[in-house]
Amino acid sequence: MDWKSLQDLLSGVNKYSTAFGRIWLSVVFVFRVMVFVVAAERVWSDDQGHFDCNTLQPGCTNVCYDYFFPISHVRLWALQLIFITCPSFMVVLHVAYREERERKYRAKYGETARLYDNTGQKHGGLWWTYLLSLFIKTAVEVAFLYLLHLIYDSFRLPRRVRCDIKPCPNEVDCFISRPTEKTVFTYFMVGASVLCVILNLCEIFYLIAIRVVNLKQRGSVHTLPKKIPA
Repeated sequence: MDWKSLQDLLSGVNKYSTAFGRIWLSVVFVFRVMVFVVAAERVWSDDQGHFDCNTLQPGCTNVCYDYFFPISHVRLWALQLIFITCPSFMVVLHVAYREERERKYRAKYGETARLYDNTGQKHGGLWWTYLLSLFIKTAVEVAFLYLLHLIYDSFRLPRRVRCDIKPCPNEVDCFISRPTEKTVFTYFMVGASVLCVILNLCEIFYLIAIRVVNLKQRGSVHTLPKKIPA
């Protein structure tokens, strides 16, 4: 997959993000995408080829590998990275929709007419779109963390697993290649995912807090007593 193209697309989101959003994007590409592309894919490249079972029964090794590794870690992480970055495009598309409305409005009423003060400013519908994208990203992160733990029953990879699935003649021992290195990468990717969840939650609370403060300020302005002329 061309991760560089994805980075170029998401870089445009930075213009509309808060400080937490910019940190989130940096964490995703520095600590997740780069580690995934440079190291993790290579660590798991020989996964099935070096999954050895102490039996010569044809098909036993393949069946046991499929049972213990129904989906590869790297493919699961690739799906996770795609799904967590897609909600950000909701914001870009909403801004593009605003810009198109602004263009049509100026074409109709003149170049000096303005429908929006700033098409990228987070107010009105764009604020809700941005907030919804954060909730979706957080939900996807948590769902994939739960799925990873559910599939493998732990974030730690064992050195040996025991398998008695047919066509294995009896219970056989199967050995995973480089389990310690894979465990280190798994914990690193899980830690980066948890950090992204924390950043998303911080940004959600920040946006809501700013919105509440602005609403209170507007309310106080409207309730100011009018001066009675002497």
